[in-house]
Amino acid sequence: MYTTYGKIAIFILFTILLSGCLYPDNELSKNQVPNEGQLEAVQSAVEQYREQEGGLVPIRTKDNDTPIFQKYLIDFPKLKEANVLTEIPANAFENGGVYQYALITPEKNPRVKLIDLRISEVIRSVNIKLDIYRDEHMYPPFKEEIADGIYTIDYEKLGLENPPTVVSPYSKENLPIVMNTEGELYVDYRIDLNQALKTKNHKYETGDDIRYLLANNTPFVPVYSLPYTIKNEEPVFLHENK
Repeated sequence: MYTTYGKIAIFILFTILLSGCLYPDNELSKNQVPNEGQLEAVQSAVEQYREQEGGLVPIRTKDNDTPIFQKYLIDFPKLKEANVLTEIPANAFENGGVYQYALITPEKNPRVKLIDLRISEVIRSVNIKLDIYRDEHMYPPFKEEIADGIYTIDYEKLGLENPPTVVSPYSKENLPIVMNTEGELYVDYRIDLNQALKTKNHKYETGDDIRYLLANNTPFVPVYSLPYTIKNEEPVFLHENK
């Protein structure tokens, strides 16, 4: 029980930080919008740092099992110490904004992308309710199995009025939150992937992880996502093809 209350306290603190309550309204709006100029400035700084450091990239150390799109967070102090970046972007979490800056494909072609922390906030809030539920029940509140080992959430058992969703950083649609057999929460990006498959040029085949179709063509990475592939021209969870 102490663990659950501890998680609630952490969530409240995290929410306060994300709310930017210490910032005027005009500053809040700046901190919540992806800015192409800021992305380009950080990209340039990363490239300069990499050249100076013999191919190393300015990232924080994360565990090997960290999900791929949350694994390579940019270490802004390293960029500033190397004199390749003068200030942290206003919309970065470190500056009161709602985005974390991260890299994709850091070994071969490091590219700067954004993690929308408002998604993280929703996942955390549902996780707290899920932890409370699991303190009293053996199994997570599974509802409908939508793929092998992937379920919708019986949201009423968590005390929610509606199925939990997050706002997509790509389409602004409400994306469902789903759960695996272990009770781990994920965002279902099939709406966005279906649109991207129809509108973006690609050479993906069945068995390929098509999440990079979103990451490569937008400023954002699909955080809290399971792998997807393409089958009959539509996105499916990757393990469905096994």
